[in-house]
Amino acid sequence: MKLHHIGVVVPNIQDSLGELKRFMNFQSISLPTPVGSRKVNVCFLKIGEPFLELIEPSSPDSSIAEFAMGGGGIHHLCFEVDNIQERLDEMVSKGAIILVEPTEGFDKRRIAFVDLNMKKTQCGLIELLETT
Repeated sequence: MKLHHIGVVVPNIQDSLGELKRFMNFQSISLPTPVGSRKVNVCFLKIGEPFLELIEPSSPDSSIAEFAMGGGGIHHLCFEVDNIQERLDEMVSKGAIILVEPTEGFDKRRIAFVDLNMKKTQCGLIELLETT
């Protein structure tokens, strides 16, 4: 497992990107890309390792819409894994709760979201991203 990115919910990618550029220099910036299965648009900023992912809702019924309307903030840590189902099965056997079953995410890669018992770990939301 390798840390791939830190996901940050923002009300508007372009506004946030413009402000971030005032303070940081990025090696690369991806174009905002829709992720239909999650009703969001994402943009990856490369500063080094890991990436910073900006996430904006693309629909009022997106699962992050309310969070974004409240100003947003750090949303999740994403770890890249070789076999998403195998890793999910292992995590569930240890008490993790699957919040989003494997689905198509950005770059047509499979993603899933889990809760690792936040009250005890303080890690918050974890995304798993299957390698290509």
